[in-house]
Amino acid sequence: MELKVIAYARNGHTDKFGIPRQSREESPILTRIVFEPEYAVQEALRGIEGFSHLWLIWGFSKVPSDQVPSDQVQGTKEWSPTVRPPRLGGNKRMGVFATRSPFRPNPIGLSSVRNLTPVLSSREGVYIGESGRMELIVSGADLLDGTPIYDIKPYLSFSDSHPDARNGFAEETKDRELEVDWSLVALSPPYHPLLRGKKAEIDYILRQDPRPGYQNDPEREYKMDYAGWRVTFTVADGVAHVKKLAKYK
Repeated sequence: MELKVIAYARNGHTDKFGIPRQSREESPILTRIVFEPEYAVQEALRGIEGFSHLWLIWGFSKVPSDQVPSDQVQGTKEWSPTVRPPRLGGNKRMGVFATRSPFRPNPIGLSSVRNLTPVLSSREGVYIGESGRMELIVSGADLLDGTPIYDIKPYLSFSDSHPDARNGFAEETKDRELEVDWSLVALSPPYHPLLRGKKAEIDYILRQDPRPGYQNDPEREYKMDYAGWRVTFTVADGVAHVKKLAKYK
């Protein structure tokens, strides 16, 4: 089966470090789903304005080629039936089909997102971006900028939601959040005007604790790139301390 890329995700996540581990309802980060010319047909979105949430089916496009299953890239290693989820400290193995690891026989992801297009556009379900291309605007996506989108489907609350579902080992870490301290960075010119509201998005990302679960050195400095900013921070006693902001290209 040949999968066709119908669109690409566009947002501020230019580096894998810092991308939310799961799609989340409360995320302030907007993602543009920019359709490829062949699929930029308004009739294909007819009726989508009636759905508050959507499913995105997409590809783990930045998985290193030497870790892609051997049946997809010649000369690479065999797929592994177990992986080590970073959230569990990186030293505990789980079955690949019991995780959402990107290292899978078929590197395909699934995300539930909020559909904001009808709110942001006067056209029913369709938004034409600055590039002149047809787009959907969503929030809550756990996607890298440039991620290929293979399909979009409506989310149905009466069949897709299971409030009593068990969360397995993921239950142990689902509520792990950090406080964020900006006091070490003077949010005055030149930083404050240039941030333009990105501070709330960076704050949200840091609250989710982007570090691998096995790294817990309070002296270690981490660098995260987001929306043209390089954020340097440390984590100690449940607090992420922003140490430095710098623009990058």
